[in-house]
Amino acid sequence: MKPSAPLKNGAREARHRVIIVDDHPLLRRGMAALLSDQADLDVCGEAQDAKGALQAMRDLCPDVALIDINLPGANGLELIKLMLAEQPKLRILVVSMHDESLYALRSLRAGAKGYLMKAEALEQMVNAVRRVAQGDIYVTPRFSERLVFKAIQSLEGGLGSPVDRLSDRELEVLRLLGKGLGTRDIAHTLHLSVKTIETHRAHIKEKLGFKEAAEMVRFAIDWVVHEESLTE
Repeated sequence: MKPSAPLKNGAREARHRVIIVDDHPLLRRGMAALLSDQADLDVCGEAQDAKGALQAMRDLCPDVALIDINLPGANGLELIKLMLAEQPKLRILVVSMHDESLYALRSLRAGAKGYLMKAEALEQMVNAVRRVAQGDIYVTPRFSERLVFKAIQSLEGGLGSPVDRLSDRELEVLRLLGKGLGTRDIAHTLHLSVKTIETHRAHIKEKLGFKEAAEMVRFAIDWVVHEESLTE
């Protein structure tokens, strides 16, 4: 890793300690290589799931954590809350494949300081990490405009997307339904009981106003296809 740059008075520039949490080894290595080449950033650890991330946070005491939304077991939104419950001063940047319109606002509400799409990561990551490390909020200018629009919508009667009514866990279940997983497969993927997934499904169906489960599944499939088209 690149050593800290010396300052004029002989001191060394403070480096922000960063951990990277992503279940794709190649992506972790790519992000680590990019950040480690910066004089003011030090990638001190990596993890592939929530359990490993919590342990790395306890052992390494980072200043910043880069977290993906899709993780084995507890998802990124849950992990944000768990990490901040233990270390409230930790600054978290979500780096996700999902379009900002879906998860950025949820990430900020959970306590993250920024949201960056992986499609834009190479161009914006260093700037985003520095902004978050300094205590600022990082979102793209495009999404800043969407946040203002969402705030206006909520004041005028809440005309947002139907999925905005879902909890974070319900949104995760809807996404997996849209990818073709059945109840048992979802339970296995999220490490939850089948009964719990059935309860989430019932709540999703009720909140989105579907009379039949088949209607909900068709909606989930169409929604996932639309979401993925936004990231292409």
